[in-house]
Amino acid sequence: MDQFTQRIMGFATHCGDLHGTAICRMFNRIIAYKQLPNYLSSDNDRLFQYFQWKANLRILEIEEIKTIPYVPCSHPFIERLIGTIRREYLDHILFWNEHDLQEKLHQFQDFYNRHRSHHSLAGKNPLQQAKEQADNIINLNNFRWQSYCYHLFQLPAAA
Repeated sequence: MDQFTQRIMGFATHCGDLHGTAICRMFNRIIAYKQLPNYLSSDNDRLFQYFQWKANLRILEIEEIKTIPYVPCSHPFIERLIGTIRREYLDHILFWNEHDLQEKLHQFQDFYNRHRSHHSLAGKNPLQQAKEQADNIINLNNFRWQSYCYHLFQLPAAA
């Protein structure tokens, strides 16, 4: 998640035990074809202590910033995002395997970044915040309902 625009940058899943190589593979999948971040915030989990993880960040020239141990409030945006994904999406859908979960998370990412308005962004969505564009005003005399994420969310759209 980009902390400044509150935009979800990507999701990656892994089936099986997590280790340094798997964490690197998932991170590289998320940042593929995107501009590399200068900084990455991570917690003090043992997974982020693996040699492969540290070497991956060193090669990509990304500086890792560690959070304060045992203080979940030091990652407020991420903690809020995880709770939102669980409450609003994963608690209401089924997924069958890793690939299915990955596809459904990408659908939620698209909905979250493009269509879901955020109070903290003055009613704009994260992509609008990132591009600093004005909100598009919908003509309420001529609209239809657009469904997202298997009809879990519906928003008005210009017809």
